[in-house]
Amino acid sequence: MEQTLYYGGPVITMEGSQIAEAVLTENGIIRFVGKIEDIADTDIAGARLVDLKGKALLPAFIDSHSHITALATTMGMACLSNANSFQEIVDILKKSCNQLKEGQWLIGFGYDHNNLQEKQHPDRTVLDQISTEIPILISHVSGHMGVANTMALKEMGITQQSDDPVGGKIGRNEDGSFNGYLEENAFFMGSSKIPSPTMEQQLNQLKQAEEVYLKNGITTVQDGLTKQPEWSLLQTASAQKQLTVDVVAYPDYMQAKELVQKNKLYVKNDLNHLKIGGYKIILDGSPQGKTAWMSQPYEGESSYCGYPAHTDQEVLECLSTALEEKLQVLVHCNGDAAAQQLIDQYRLAKEQTGSTQNIRPVMIHAQTVRKDQLKQMAELDMIASFFIAHTYYWGDIHCKNLGQRAMSISPVQSAIENHVVYTFHQDTPVLLPNMMETVWCAVNRISRQGTVIGQQEKISVLDALKGITINA
Repeated sequence: MEQTLYYGGPVITMEGSQIAEAVLTENGIIRFVGKIEDIADTDIAGARLVDLKGKALLPAFIDSHSHITALATTMGMACLSNANSFQEIVDILKKSCNQLKEGQWLIGFGYDHNNLQEKQHPDRTVLDQISTEIPILISHVSGHMGVANTMALKEMGITQQSDDPVGGKIGRNEDGSFNGYLEENAFFMGSSKIPSPTMEQQLNQLKQAEEVYLKNGITTVQDGLTKQPEWSLLQTASAQKQLTVDVVAYPDYMQAKELVQKNKLYVKNDLNHLKIGGYKIILDGSPQGKTAWMSQPYEGESSYCGYPAHTDQEVLECLSTALEEKLQVLVHCNGDAAAQQLIDQYRLAKEQTGSTQNIRPVMIHAQTVRKDQLKQMAELDMIASFFIAHTYYWGDIHCKNLGQRAMSISPVQSAIENHVVYTFHQDTPVLLPNMMETVWCAVNRISRQGTVIGQQEKISVLDALKGITINA
């Protein structure tokens, strides 16, 4: 029997405002939480003693939305998050180019056009400076857009005759020639052409990704848009008992919904740290990339509001399936028009199916959800999972793109007032899964340039902690 006693600091239980003095675990299971004097000496004989030295002890954190397999994939990519110009992107990629094996693509991740000197996306000619023979693709930090060089476009099958896919855009120059920019579904479809590493390499990268979550205090992790390749990796890791964190997968409804039917043993059932929690569907893009679907035009635009990723009928079918199968569904909604599409189609799905099931649909990101929509969400028992760190990382960009609407992004206090259950996430690998930074963002709502992004939506530290523990 292995016992460990934690003492010497406040134990935040997340059960109301209760603060305990000690925690006793036995073989990894919590046996006691309370005052130190209530533990008899005989109960802790031989126990390992851990003195917190005044530091607080918290429950492990729960990741409400991320992509662990995508983070694993980035372990083999060039990091562009610190690039400040086109030239710096080129310089970073050139260094990685020398490490490639024959047949490999050169992939970069994490650039943000908002932070580049040029204040725009690079084009294929910039990447062609590195190589015209090696396929090169760089992903925007949002994961919703990117740029390919000429060879990568060729490998993707994109030609001058290619049409924009539904819910996506292929960038073109004024003369109609493609410029390498790929947006939303065009980017997702193009990225699917990248050759996969060996399973052994993927398992090693997955282990590295797990360590990132664990170092940030997270023990339950999500894979929020699982397709067959990602599922194969997770299932292999589970079968080989290589998973340490608990992984909850949400298959991509539009491209891999069959995973649910083919893997029923995993549906809402943990097998070696892996289970399927439901479905995931994306309804729009990102506000910092101006692809989120808004009800009103972006600042400086006469009519452009972003655009939807799917028709009402497609969304209705997804939500109806989830209700019939009694499965939760995660729905990516950044713009308020996308949020309304979810609300309307879920209400219709409940009416048409006659279902009384409470599957607690989750509005993922919910960046610009309005107060009137929060009231509707409460009526439908929807959860709002906020990407609250937008207030810091892109708050200034939102002020530029959304004007006064930026002061209401991630309206957590309004969610509390409207009795909407809320959680927080980092959408990793968009941001690293730093939960304590997320708590800071929820409490302070300060942008990079020091602007308070919505004073009225600030919340307390305890309420912020709820978003990464008990609410999640």
